[in-house]
Amino acid sequence: MWVNYDSEADILYIIIREGPIKDTVEADDDVLIEIAEDGNVAGIEIWNASKNLLDPIAKVLSARIKKSLEATTRQ
Repeated sequence: MWVNYDSEADILYIIIREGPIKDTVEADDDVLIEIAEDGNVAGIEIWNASKNLLDPIAKVLSARIKKSLEATTRQ
């Protein structure tokens, strides 16, 4: 498994395994699941990744760091 981010297209690719793709399922807006010939998930594409994934992760991490720093300064 590996992850690749295309900054020009703003697409995050999560490749679970290589091989022929039988079908692609739209799981949500901007989230596509690639199905292998054996029916297992082969990959996930997240379009507009900076908005849909990276920004929310950054906000959560920022809040956790801020909370940790505040707890440290109170001690």
